Amino acid sequence: MEEKEKPRLSRLTAIITQLQSKRLITARDLAEKHNVSIRTIYRDINTLEKSGIPIITEEGKGYSLMEGYHLPPVIFTENEANALITAEQLVLRNKDQSFSENYSDAIIKIKSVLRYSQKEKADLLSDRIYFKENDKDEKSSNYLMKIQSAITNFHLLEIEYLSLAGKLTKRQIEPFAVYSNKGNWLLIAFCKLRNEFRAFRIDLIQQLTPQNKKFSPHNMTIEQYFELYIKK
Repeated sequence: MEEKEKPRLSRLTAIITQLQSKRLITARDLAEKHNVSIRTIYRDINTLEKSGIPIITEEGKGYSLMEGYHLPPVIFTENEANALITAEQLVLRNKDQSFSENYSDAIIKIKSVLRYSQKEKADLLSDRIYFKENDKDEKSSNYLMKIQSAITNFHLLEIEYLSLAGKLTKRQIEPFAVYSNKGNWLLIAFCKLRNEFRAFRIDLIQQLTPQNKKFSPHNMTIEQYFELYIKK
């Protein structure tokens, strides 16, 4: 299946990354990668050149970046780095496996741009932070990342849900928001079975299947949802 066209800003950023990662890349390669026309890539390259990116065009061959040119890496202050390391230890105690794994992968990339002195301090701090909550590192769910993706892309979900009373039901839901309560993640969603908003404990979801069908965004904030919930 072909990749859907990315928003232009995301595509321009990706093109810069690709130019940095290869000696030479053709307009056709870029067009196929981003599922756009070659003419669109020509316009993108022109936009990048006008913004100051030193792109070299080799006629009949492709594009490259001027030798020695690199976008400056993100620089973190010591306090910012410490905040990230602290958050890492907190996330690792989280009960959703997908969240912990993806954050760990992300923090590795963040650590890669730290200065050497910051890396040493980050390692030291990691060994000196301890969160008592979930100290046995129990993982009770593995769906948080899929749910977050469904929330932001307005994708309908089908779930098999085992209630605390032991009743198993299959439902189609429109995911709205997630929140954490006493170490457990809960999903707020419009349940088509009950025809109203319900809160589902993610660790009680036995199976979750994203559907190809999209739903219309709910014209409500999470604060408004809680106000309605309190009234009920």
